[in-house]
Amino acid sequence: MEFSNLAFRRDGDVGILSLNRPTKRNALNAATIEELIDFFTVLPRSNVRAIVLRGEGDHFSAGLDLVEHHKEDRRPEEFMHLCLRWHEAFNKMEYSGIPVIAALTGAVVGGGLELASAAHIRVADSKTYFALPEGQRGLFTGGGATIRVADLVGKARMIDMMLTGRIYKGREAVEVGLCQYLVEGSSEDKAMELARAAAENPPLSNFAICSAISHMQNMSALDASYAEAVVAGIVNTQPASRERLEAFANKTAARVRPK
Repeated sequence: MEFSNLAFRRDGDVGILSLNRPTKRNALNAATIEELIDFFTVLPRSNVRAIVLRGEGDHFSAGLDLVEHHKEDRRPEEFMHLCLRWHEAFNKMEYSGIPVIAALTGAVVGGGLELASAAHIRVADSKTYFALPEGQRGLFTGGGATIRVADLVGKARMIDMMLTGRIYKGREAVEVGLCQYLVEGSSEDKAMELARAAAENPPLSNFAICSAISHMQNMSALDASYAEAVVAGIVNTQPASRERLEAFANKTAARVRPK
């Protein structure tokens, strides 16, 4: 696929998708959202086994392209439909069934945090900072923060971030749930390590992990229990599972041990 605002390359089974507007701190304009929709529409039908999502330059993403938004002077219904496109892009990413590991650095702000929160794993470096400055700019989140960011950090912390402009970084960001990993070196190196590990799993197992869990979170406990049993019945009897269970039974499989 040809992109203007994204860049894509492969490293074996892992695809590296880059937000490619470094002079704009990878702000998300309408065209970038459309390219994300296109990319994650075709991804499940590709043979890519995992994705590293990164930003070109010093920042992951500063969020909504406020300059474009100001110039467009959109009517309420126009911005509503733009938000629905953001939701489509991020839903396609979260529910694609392909592991997406976000390599974060610099600004992960506003819509950039909404994008990162749709990834399955987030790796931050020492320069990464997280914020939702919508309150100070007279805005409200429109790309799923009320769903995903609130799920990560809790309603009270999200309200605090939006009302006061509170910024999280470093170990505190890990502790509140904004990222799962914090590295001193390159977040991309760690993200690639995790992506390669995930790519070794059977694709059907990854599909279930990266889509079924999100679906089940939206169900009642009773419905989720039923759905979990159905998914387990399919995944746990696949040929790849039988092969790996045989290796475990024969004591040739790697054991689960802390490093």
